[in-house]
Amino acid sequence: MENVEQEFLSVIHEYSRVIYKVCYLYTTPNATLNDLYQEVVLNIWKAFPKFRKECKISTWIYRIALNTCISFIRKEKNIPEIISFTQEADRIEEDDDKQLMLNKLYWMINKLGQLEKSIILLYLEEKKYEEIAEITGLSVTNIATRISRIKDKLRVMNKED
Repeated sequence: MENVEQEFLSVIHEYSRVIYKVCYLYTTPNATLNDLYQEVVLNIWKAFPKFRKECKISTWIYRIALNTCISFIRKEKNIPEIISFTQEADRIEEDDDKQLMLNKLYWMINKLGQLEKSIILLYLEEKKYEEIAEITGLSVTNIATRISRIKDKLRVMNKED
């Protein structure tokens, strides 16, 4: 048991940034980043002993993180929205152009559908089309088509804003 725990902690440490990035895209006023992160780590822990190493560990973690976040958001739809008073103040304090552009990109990505959001996140993580296909269960051709369409949608959103 001690060995499994050490291996698990090592995996979480190595992929914590990846998990946070996935969770960040699915964060809402009711589903905070830390709530989602904890939920993902818990689900990874539950599934860890069953990991059969048939795919890369990163692929497996992405799949669990995406599925957990999507499930969390689906459950959350029945919860009334909480509006943060500090949200506007936080935005005003961010004067770094790069950070503002990154925030805008994440804002636009958040407007995409769940599957589109997952695909573009994996694309931005520089995953190969084959790995994105494996994680999402779609064909490589379908991934290429969807990425092209998602990029077009994001360009349109950027021009409209």
